Amino acid sequence: MIDANETTSRSSGRGRTLSRQEYVNGILKGDSVVLAQAITLIESNRTTDRDLADLILEDCYAATGKSVRVGISGVPGAGKSSVIEVLGKHLIGKLGQKVAVLAVDPSSQLSGGSILGDKTRMTWLASSDLAFIRPSPSRGSFGGVAQRTREAMLLCEAAGFRNIIVETVGVGQSETAVHDMVDFFVLIMLSGAGDQLQGIKRGAMELADLVVINKADGTNQAAAERARTEAQNALHFFPASASGWTPRALTCSAVTGKGIETIWNCVLEHARITRTNGWFTLTRRVQQRQWLQDMLNNGLRQLFDQDPAIQKRLGPLEQEVLAGRTSPFRAAQALLKIYSGSDA
Repeated sequence: MIDANETTSRSSGRGRTLSRQEYVNGILKGDSVVLAQAITLIESNRTTDRDLADLILEDCYAATGKSVRVGISGVPGAGKSSVIEVLGKHLIGKLGQKVAVLAVDPSSQLSGGSILGDKTRMTWLASSDLAFIRPSPSRGSFGGVAQRTREAMLLCEAAGFRNIIVETVGVGQSETAVHDMVDFFVLIMLSGAGDQLQGIKRGAMELADLVVINKADGTNQAAAERARTEAQNALHFFPASASGWTPRALTCSAVTGKGIETIWNCVLEHARITRTNGWFTLTRRVQQRQWLQDMLNNGLRQLFDQDPAIQKRLGPLEQEVLAGRTSPFRAAQALLKIYSGSDA
C-alpha cells in the first residue's frame, strides 16, 4: 500500500517533484520518462533519494521477474553495441516485442566521469517507442556492471519490458558479475586478433552460454569461422553445465544481420530447457540470495563508514599505516574492534 504522504523527489525535466505514488504508477504504466527518472533516483548517492528509491522498488517488486534477462560481454571493439542494436531490431521489428538495454560504460579512475556513448551507437533503438536504453557509469564497480544494475533491471521489468539486455563494460577477466543477475550470458569475440585462445578470458568463457564471433562478413568470413571452431573446441574443455544446456559458438554480422536471429533462438531454447528442468527457477533463487548478500555487504560498509567513532579514528590510522608505524592488518583490526564495541 502506498502512502500518499510519503516522500517526494526532484523530477528532472518536468519542473516539479514526483511523489512515491506517481513514480510507481508511471513505472507500472510503462512511462519511459518516469522510468528513466526512477533509475536516476536509484543511482543517486543522496540519502533521501536512496530511501525513496528503496520504497519505489518495494512497491514495484511484485511486477518484476517476468522477463528474459540476457548479459552481453566482450572486449572493447568486439561490437557489443552494434550486435545489441541489430538484435533489438529483430525483437521489435520481427517479433513485435519491447526491449530494454542497460549499457554500462567505464568510469574514469581520475575524474569518475563516463562518456556514456552507448545510446549514440544504438540510433535505431534510441528512436523506437518499443525500446528503452539506459547508459550508466560503472563508478568503479567490479564485474563490468554498475552499482545499481540489478535495481534498474527490476524497474524495467515492472515497466513491462520482457526482454532485458545488460551490456557490460568489457574490460577483461572481471566480466563475470553480470552472470549473477541474468538468465543467459553471451560472450562476443573477434577473429583476426592474434592467438584466439589467448584472447579468450577463461573466467568469462567458463560462464558463457553462447560465444559469438562478430564481424563475420566480407573477407573476414573465413577467419570468423576459424575463430568459431576454436571457440567451440575450447568450450569442450570446460565441465558440463548442470543446467542441461550445452554452450555453443556461433558467428554473426551486425552489418548484414547474419546470425542475429540464431542468437535469439538460442536464448529462447535455453529458456525452454531450463524452465522445463527447473534450473531457471533455481538460478533466479540463487541470484536473489546473492543480491541479499551484496546488499548486506554494501549496507554494512556504509554503516561502518558513517560511524562517528570510525570517522574519528580512520584518518589517524591511515596515516600510521602510510608512515609504517603500524600494519594494514593491525589497523583494520583496530577499526573493526571500535565498530563492534569490543575496544571499550
